[in-house]
Amino acid sequence: MTDIAESVTLLPGAVKTLSVHASDGARADLCLVGAEGAAARALLWLPALGVGAHRYLPLAQALAARGVAVALHEWRGTASSDLRPRRGRDWGYRELLTLDLPASLAAARAALPRARWAIGGHSLGGQLAALRLALAPGDADALVLAASGSPYWRTFPRPQAWTVRTVQTLFPLVARLRGHYPGRRFRFAGDEARGVIADWAASGRAGRYAVAGMAFDFEAALRALTHPVYALRFAEDALGPAASLRWLLDKLPAAPRRSDTLDAATLGVAADHFAWMRQPDAVAARIAQWLGEVVGDGLGAGR
Repeated sequence: MTDIAESVTLLPGAVKTLSVHASDGARADLCLVGAEGAAARALLWLPALGVGAHRYLPLAQALAARGVAVALHEWRGTASSDLRPRRGRDWGYRELLTLDLPASLAAARAALPRARWAIGGHSLGGQLAALRLALAPGDADALVLAASGSPYWRTFPRPQAWTVRTVQTLFPLVARLRGHYPGRRFRFAGDEARGVIADWAASGRAGRYAVAGMAFDFEAALRALTHPVYALRFAEDALGPAASLRWLLDKLPAAPRRSDTLDAATLGVAADHFAWMRQPDAVAARIAQWLGEVVGDGLGAGR
């Protein structure tokens, strides 16, 4: 549920923060950015692991200037969230997918009820956007991926693949011993819940999505999705190699898919996993153009 459940009026480029509560009481902010024009198109954006939603405000502003309203989701345990992982306070993909995302989606739709919504995200955010659509296909009309892909260790080039496989064993073990995953110490993600890092590592070791505590067949549901998908990859992204993205996209055989790779000359910054966030115009231009093609400007509440 949310503290604000009615539509809001947003001036172009204006930012409004809503307080969103999941059904178990967890609270976080949802940041809405108003679009130029009628705001018939909107995008719920999911951050990368350990990255605060506010880091995507430049992207949201750039999209808003191109006619796409944006809602920036905040992950449980990060930035504005009122929870922090510790021993005795744990969660995993199940809570992110079934508690937090429905709350943000409901708040976003209530705020902009006439918009047609897409869902997308950066890195792990893109993976979880795909899993949420697999779980609830009616949530959005399209899927956007940026620097995303499966963490399956075999999709990484050697010798990096062996490092990835090692950390996918080591990090969950550290998390169990310490009560949470101390990501800042390892300089990978933020401080994360044991369940989150365990689910991430399990998908990386097996190359398949199976969420602890859920009997739902995500792989079969992904194969059945027919939503259009747009994937952006960055040419120098060592955390998101081309094979990793292909592995994820191949899980969506029924979906119309388009992918582009952007280089440093196009971006104006290094074409790695994070630099584009500081200068996101090229990314925003391509997402907005694609959404205009596949979602259009018609009004509606979803598929």
